[in-house]
Amino acid sequence: MSYHGFSLFPSSPSLRDLFNKRAIRYHWRDNGPVFTTAILLVCVAVWLVELLLSIVWPDGLNALLNFGAFQPMLAVRHPWTFLTSMFLHQPTSILHIMFNMLTLWSVAPLLERMMGHWPFLVLYVLSGIGGGLGMMLWGVIRPAGWMGAAYGASGALFGLFAAMLIVYRRIGADISSMMVWMVINFAMPVVVRNIAWQAHVGGFLIGALFTWLLVSPKLRWTRGKSLQYRTTVYGVGVFVLIVALIALCNLSNPLSVAGLLY
Repeated sequence: MSYHGFSLFPSSPSLRDLFNKRAIRYHWRDNGPVFTTAILLVCVAVWLVELLLSIVWPDGLNALLNFGAFQPMLAVRHPWTFLTSMFLHQPTSILHIMFNMLTLWSVAPLLERMMGHWPFLVLYVLSGIGGGLGMMLWGVIRPAGWMGAAYGASGALFGLFAAMLIVYRRIGADISSMMVWMVINFAMPVVVRNIAWQAHVGGFLIGALFTWLLVSPKLRWTRGKSLQYRTTVYGVGVFVLIVALIALCNLSNPLSVAGLLY
């Protein structure tokens, strides 16, 4: 599959299609951006709640962020944060949510169309969890990394970038439109402070691994198998690998070393 001409939002549907039942049914049958749209809407809705809480109930906002943000030191004790952190964004600035959602809207629709709904969703979730793993790995390398906290969709988005590079190379499609968003996102940690680049690296590597396993013709034991079968086998395999790496990283967790992590 390829497209012609430069566009910052290739294969992205119009905004009016987001709430059109007929369009949603069509997109589901045609591998359109159904999960992409759902992720975008959830992220925006959560951000609006965060924004409202920041105005009327700051303590409630702090409680929400403490509950959902990813903290490497507490990740094993609070495993849900591997997922909840993917849907939280900086409530006092529109730039965080805006850049992430624009990036999602530019990259994900075409990728979901090429991969199919469920492989795309598995890729997104695994990459987001991989972002948390990246932060824990940094804690192993630099102990101060255990003390940080982060939230946002960037880890998952970098997994999508890795998938695009692998899929585009395999099908021989033009990647010029995607490179704009990749360059912007890769440059962000250089020009903006307090960006969890470790999550970017973790999401990118996990997204690359899962996508390579999914599309590689060199793996004989799944050659000729359906995409759904390969998604299940490799999705479970990559998830088990992530869990194992998280457990190994956590051995260096200061709370675990002190015997306080139960």
